Amino acid sequence: MYCSKCGNQIAAAASFCPACGQAVSGAAPASLPPVPNPALAASPAYSAPMPVATYPRVFYAGFWFRFVAFLIDGILRAFAFGFLFILLIALTGAGGAIQGITSGEDISDHIAALIGGGFLVGLFGITLLVSWLYYALFECSSWQATPGKKMLNLYVTDLDGRPISFARASGRFFGKILSGSPTICIGYILAGITEKRQALHDILASCLVLRKN
Repeated sequence: MYCSKCGNQIAAAASFCPACGQAVSGAAPASLPPVPNPALAASPAYSAPMPVATYPRVFYAGFWFRFVAFLIDGILRAFAFGFLFILLIALTGAGGAIQGITSGEDISDHIAALIGGGFLVGLFGITLLVSWLYYALFECSSWQATPGKKMLNLYVTDLDGRPISFARASGRFFGKILSGSPTICIGYILAGITEKRQALHDILASCLVLRKN
């Protein structure tokens, strides 16, 4: 299949041309332009114009749309972390140890109990696990977006406009590690200056973040 606008070859399941952004689905019904002179249409020399179909444009999600979606997702994840944090304290017995520290008992024994119970490791592990599953499961779902992105009409696709798999969504999530501290967040800033508004983790996972309009 080839793009009707630029002639670039397109994958069969693609929803838009990766070269020019021309949508290949959802076309409006083809229509003929009006004939200015009815007598001209009756002439043997008259050649009827070809039907012209119109297509919706593809909009890449800019930096600020994505930043607001990130803030919304951060608030939602904070609630999830709070619930799991309380659950972790209850399961590891850390609550009793903390009460012992505040009551003036020997602190060293309780600190050892906290570390020995794997509290800190468990907290980090749960934080990473929740974040990974939150982003990966939502972005490979029928929504193709986290709740934050969904609220702003954003969605994630591959370079051909198709939904992404759980594996690709996972790769995109862990790619955010490189978009953050190692690059001083320059990897995120790329979403505001690259041609297709891709952050570093989008480039690494061959993904796009699009906006419905």
